[in-house]
Formats: sequence, structure tokens, C-alpha cells
Amino acid sequence: MFDAGWLNIGSLVLGLVAWIIPIVNLALGKKQMNKKWIALTIISFSACAIAICLQIFYNLHLVNIEDWSALLEMHGVAVISTVLVIVTILLNTSTLFLYRDRGAL
Repeated sequence: MFDAGWLNIGSLVLGLVAWIIPIVNLALGKKQMNKKWIALTIISFSACAIAICLQIFYNLHLVNIEDWSALLEMHGVAVISTVLVIVTILLNTSTLFLYRDRGAL
């Protein structure tokens, strides 16, 4: 049987990946030209999107098992998802400006 707890773990890991990739991209940008920055930016945004999808699937699981009290925590999930998206956008936008200024486009 499927353990829905893995959805939360996967969401957390992918959320961290969404933030770590642009941070590494920014760190490499200061030292050298990273020619894979566009691909890494796409992977970062993809990880962010999949992390949010996993949260949606977890909430679907809660509905299916009729755990209504757990669904009352949706406010927290909405806030954390919003923070994930905003920080991911800001980090990747910073990467865009770093490489754009270096003529890497």
C-alpha cells in the first residue's frame, strides 16, 4: 500500500532543490561562467512546481481518507507554498540578472 507521508518528504526535498540550485548557480556565477545556468533554472522551477503538486496530492489523499481535521491546516500549506514560489522566483531572477550582465545570454 502507498504511504502518503512520502508526498510530504518529496515535497520538502524538491522545495530545497528548487532553492539550492539557484544558490549554487549564483555562487558559480561569481567565479566562472556557468554555461548550464538556463537548464538549471528550468530544473529549479520544475522542482518548485512538482513540490507544490505533491502537496496537492497529499491533500487529495486527506480528502479521500476523510481526515477533515488535517485539512484545517491548509492555511499553513498555502503560506509555505507561497513562500516557496516567491523565494524560487527571486533566486532565479537574481541568476538571470547575474548572467545577463555578463553577456551569457
